[in-house]
Amino acid sequence: MVQSDPGARTPERFHALDAVRGFALILGIVFHAAFSFVIAPHQIWLVRDSHPSLTLTVMFFTLHVFRMTLFFMMAGFFGHLTFHRWGAKRFIVDRLKRIAAPMVIFWPFLFASIIAASIWASIAASHGAAQEGPPPSWPAFPNFPMTHLWFLYVLLQFYAAVLIGRGLVARLDRTGAFRREVDRVVAGVMGTPLAPLFLAAPVAAAFALSPKWLMWFGVPTPDSSLATNAVAWIGFGTAFAFGWVLHRQTDLLAQIERRWPLNLTLGVAFIVASLAIVGVTARITPITDPAQHLLGAICYALATWTTIFALVGLALRFLSGHSPARRYIADSSYWLYLVHLPIVMVLQVLVAQLDWAWPLKFAVILGVGFPLMFVTYELLVRHSFLGWLLNGKRIPWKAGLPTRPTSSTPGLHPTEAAR
Repeated sequence: MVQSDPGARTPERFHALDAVRGFALILGIVFHAAFSFVIAPHQIWLVRDSHPSLTLTVMFFTLHVFRMTLFFMMAGFFGHLTFHRWGAKRFIVDRLKRIAAPMVIFWPFLFASIIAASIWASIAASHGAAQEGPPPSWPAFPNFPMTHLWFLYVLLQFYAAVLIGRGLVARLDRTGAFRREVDRVVAGVMGTPLAPLFLAAPVAAAFALSPKWLMWFGVPTPDSSLATNAVAWIGFGTAFAFGWVLHRQTDLLAQIERRWPLNLTLGVAFIVASLAIVGVTARITPITDPAQHLLGAICYALATWTTIFALVGLALRFLSGHSPARRYIADSSYWLYLVHLPIVMVLQVLVAQLDWAWPLKFAVILGVGFPLMFVTYELLVRHSFLGWLLNGKRIPWKAGLPTRPTSSTPGLHPTEAAR
């Protein structure tokens, strides 16, 4: 396990958490690639494949249970590291450059690409006949098509909230007594196997108190509104805040590492229980029975946090050493996630109506999509201005794959501080 003192000048890199962050983003691409194969009573994605798959449907549900919450936990962890490494002013400038700027710059191109792919998908599904209907109208505030870049917008909100909150705490808690008490409580919770239960409690309550909550889709992502919904604030905000305070005591990572077998067992059990409650095919209506709704909220929230603890523990146990390949994936993952959706959609449209078995179609989507995305990263990003913008550094062409850590400073990659 890798540890670090937030105040140290040359902290060691968190290789295991680099791996968690990078592969969480990669799983997001796999998640969207599976969307067209999900079995549902009605079309829930812009592309609907002619060969739906129960296997990919269950995988889709499982990935959605933990992926984005884990993402925001890492965001809080590395955000705290970066803040204490650089200070408030440099932290703010860096977040604006590597989170706000890419969101503003890339959104028009990605949105136009997604719209074009959607029109093509509609024409292909109707065998070449354009779909008739009223022209689309520009959404009224606060509605806005954030697409998959919503996570950057929410991250900026969390950064603003934590900076304001930390400023107030620093002003009111000049002796540090309150912060020491928070550390003591966090250490106490992490010292027991019940830590996932404590983190799941506010999320389960948010689910239970939302009568329109769709259990099959977990935390409702604010991808079409500038007003982030309360459930997303609680679900993802809990993860972000936990990651932030966890970095204050990195020795607590040992507790997560030690209990990975228990949490993996519980995570699988709660995912199975959640599927037993909501069904193995996509359900696009809320659960109306109050008892079932409450039980579903509890099981889903526990599935989320036990699975997260299991995956982080597994990474700490087996992936704490430096790996050039994993580091490359971590460095490229931000770009891959930014650009993947139009590429995935185009490939989904190309195979959607083919009379092929779903494993072959899915293999084509991933087998063509990933190499294409990695090539664009290597040729267009890693050695260019975009690499500086997204990753905080521009790698010389002669560098190639790193054979050793290129920086002793963890958190400098945007997906460490932003994921």
